[in-house]
Amino acid sequence: MSKTVEFHFDLGSPASYLAWTQLPALCARHGARLEYRPMLLGGVFQATGNASPAMIPAKGRYMFTDLGRFAQRYGVPFGFPPGFPINTLALMRGAMGVQMRSPERFEALLAALFNGLWAQRRNLGVLDVLDDTLLQAGFEPEAFHALAADAEVKAELKRVTELAVARGVFGAPTCFVGQEMFFGQDRLDFVEAALAGEQG
Repeated sequence: MSKTVEFHFDLGSPASYLAWTQLPALCARHGARLEYRPMLLGGVFQATGNASPAMIPAKGRYMFTDLGRFAQRYGVPFGFPPGFPINTLALMRGAMGVQMRSPERFEALLAALFNGLWAQRRNLGVLDVLDDTLLQAGFEPEAFHALAADAEVKAELKRVTELAVARGVFGAPTCFVGQEMFFGQDRLDFVEAALAGEQG
C-alpha cells in the first residue's frame, strides 16, 4: 500500500479548502507523504463535460449548506467570498510557479490563499485584494504575477491538468492513494482507510 496521498485541487474549490484543512494531519497519522497537485478546475470541467454544482440552483444551495456542516465538524472557519465563483486561472498559475521555482514556500502560499478565500472570505480575483493578501503573507506580488505569466509555468499547469483528466479526475478535490481514486472532501475517511491498509 502506497504511503502517499496525491491531492488534486483548485484554490477556488471550497471542498478543496476543507480537504486541505484535514489532509496534513490525516497523512501525519499514517506516516504518509502529502503531494500537492495543483490543477485548473475549469480545464477539468471543459475536458470532462462536468460543471460546478453551483450551476444547478437546488444542488448549489444544498452544497453550500453541506460544506458549512463539514466546516463546523472540522472546527475550521468557512464562508464564501464575494464574487464566488472566482476565476482562479492567475491564482493557480502563480501557485504552480511557486511550487516549481520555490517549493520550500509552496505550503505557506497555499495557507495564505486558501485562508484568504475561505476563512477570511476575500475575493482574490480582485488584484488589489490578492496583492494585499500576498504581502501580508510575506510574498512579493510582482514576483507572483511574473510566475503566473511565465510560459513554462502556464504549460506545466496545462500538462498536469491534462494528466489528472487522463487518470479519471473530473472535479476537485480528488485524492489518489496508489491507484485508488477518491473524489470529494467528504471521502477522506476512505482515504484514511486506504492508508491504513483496510482497502486497496
